[in-house]
Amino acid sequence: MSENLTQQLLDWYRANGRDLPWRIKGGAHPDAYAVWISEIMLQQTTVATVMDYFDRWMQKFPTIEALANADLQDVLMAWQGMGYYTRARKIHECAQVLMQKYGGHIPKTRDELLKLPGIGPYSASSICCFAYNIPETVVDGNVMRVIARLYGITKEITASDIYPLAQKLTSPEHGADYASAIMDLGATVCTPTKPKCMLCPWKKDCLSQKHGNQEQIPQIKKIAKKQMDGQVYLIRNKKGEYLIRKRTEKGLLNGLWEFPWCEGKKLPGKHPSVTHIFTHIKLTLQIIHKQENPDKFDGIWVDPQHFKDYPFSTLMQKIIKKNILKNEASEYAAKPYMFDKVSKKLFCGVGEFDYDPKNNPS
Repeated sequence: MSENLTQQLLDWYRANGRDLPWRIKGGAHPDAYAVWISEIMLQQTTVATVMDYFDRWMQKFPTIEALANADLQDVLMAWQGMGYYTRARKIHECAQVLMQKYGGHIPKTRDELLKLPGIGPYSASSICCFAYNIPETVVDGNVMRVIARLYGITKEITASDIYPLAQKLTSPEHGADYASAIMDLGATVCTPTKPKCMLCPWKKDCLSQKHGNQEQIPQIKKIAKKQMDGQVYLIRNKKGEYLIRKRTEKGLLNGLWEFPWCEGKKLPGKHPSVTHIFTHIKLTLQIIHKQENPDKFDGIWVDPQHFKDYPFSTLMQKIIKKNILKNEASEYAAKPYMFDKVSKKLFCGVGEFDYDPKNNPS
């Protein structure tokens, strides 16, 4: 293989790399806080989705101090829609630790970063690279795909298998640019399907391109997801309010609001359902509509118009949009603050959605 792979990639990046608000070409980003927030957001979330969230976040919490002093519910509300809410809680906790122990500054060493809540090996390496230009080797899904194809690795792999190969190519002088470059190469050229090999700076050295098996690589070892079933109860009173409760148990959804639900076997009969995939769990809930509160669940009654004031998980937002807002539309479509006749969209609660005009009584 060429001895100049690293330089070839750096040259390509300077001409073709993406412009993103949390990084700059030519070195470290001047605001380590922006780098940290973007890195946590980008875990399990695409760049396209993160862009809008990042801008809103930085306006609402422009500094570590502002974030540390914020109410957790405000933080969860700002995060709503990205899922994996443990990230938001850990960010909030980490900001408080940074204020208490580090004077509001983000540490510059991997060892110190790893002591902070919510920052693991990958995040620590990324922050070192993008905030301080330290030549840490960063391995995400894009990097795994690029390296596996470059070396023509057809066996099943993990990040640990790729790390030593990626480390050999990491630039000792240009940590930030190199990490950005290899990620961008995977995101824009060496894509999962239909890779643009003719645009790749490594096309002459890529064994996968030579053998024509790009779309069969990489073979990433996947963890089987556990199937869980249960029921979620949409309980409505005579005022049209729904019963919701705040989760207090430790776990991914702690601190968020939800409709009462429980794990259990599927009930007989026909019931609508909603499915959501968590990191290692595929959860399917049957949707049960009830009047008043015959099962005496704890919670509070809330009008759907005020759902926007409560942070819900992505799963609960699915239920709201598909099973509550559409029902509310039949009752409130004539009200201008609920239904826009021009756009044919219903505005209520957590957002807007397309509404079938055939069901609009007006």
